[in-house]
Amino acid sequence: MQPARHAPAGTGPGRLAPAHVALAALVAAVWGVNFVVIEIGLDHFPPLLFSALRFLVAALPAVFLVGRPKVAWDGVSPARTELRAWGRIVGVGLVLGVAKFGLLFTGMDLGAPAGLSSLVLQAQAVFTALFAFAALGERPGRLKVLGMAVALAGIGVAAVDEGGSGPSAGFALVIAAAACWGVSNVLTRKAAPPDALNFMVWVSTVPVLPLLALSLLLEGPERDLAALRGLDWTGVGVIVYVAWITAVFGFGAWAWLLRRHPASSVAPFFLLVPVFGMSSAALFLGEPVTPLRWCAAALLVGGVALTSLAPGRVPGGGPGRNPVAPAEPAVVSFPRPTSKERRA
Repeated sequence: MQPARHAPAGTGPGRLAPAHVALAALVAAVWGVNFVVIEIGLDHFPPLLFSALRFLVAALPAVFLVGRPKVAWDGVSPARTELRAWGRIVGVGLVLGVAKFGLLFTGMDLGAPAGLSSLVLQAQAVFTALFAFAALGERPGRLKVLGMAVALAGIGVAAVDEGGSGPSAGFALVIAAAACWGVSNVLTRKAAPPDALNFMVWVSTVPVLPLLALSLLLEGPERDLAALRGLDWTGVGVIVYVAWITAVFGFGAWAWLLRRHPASSVAPFFLLVPVFGMSSAALFLGEPVTPLRWCAAALLVGGVALTSLAPGRVPGGGPGRNPVAPAEPAVVSFPRPTSKERRA
């Protein structure tokens, strides 16, 4: 049994203390500015190599600090529980790390603007709802369906703003990355990790070798070696930001907030990510923010808000879990069985 939670003094149920509001807004800003940093990093590294370095630095040394993987006890033997945990870690790592980040970085390398990418990637909420319906049987209510339609309209407007005759290759890859993020969200839901930070650190170990192999195959060893030989302080700073600031600090702080407050109180701050992304891209990269892009932003953010915060329905009529709410079953790590347990 887990200890009861207590809201900070003076906040009341579901309300965040001012310090926690500031932390949630800071995480959203960190994630939004991340797209500008990625754009800068793509001037120093090929996209697949850049993504591999991002996960390598995020996993080290954190993997030595978070302990062994933890999963919910599901009634099977410790050995089978550990094997199942590793299967879930590998599955999420391949979809989230290799597919989602590989597609996102490649799409931006092909010309998808940083600000627009930060906006379009929020379509992951729509894909999450669709895949949760297909895989978990969570039937979307009318409000959620409306939100999905509004968000898809926003993607259409963004596509018109980007290309006039339809999305470019880079824009299409960012949409594909959002779809992969939706798949990884559903896989994470099925895994139900009791310690989200522990789970994501171990997930970060999975994509490194596949991304390096893909980089050598598709980008070529000459290009990779040239990027590594030309590594400067800007390149180091970019990798540190996307790995430690965005991944380790950002996700760790977000998970910390979700452990202390209802997901419905924390989740709305995620909608600030494209606001910070588009604003920082305009400020630091000079990306134009056209009236069509503002329209796309309003539709996408509004649609994602409806999709993410409206409750779904699971088979039997009960409410579905919010996609951004982490599961919280009993924690099970993988200690070696004692001699008494082995004899039992």
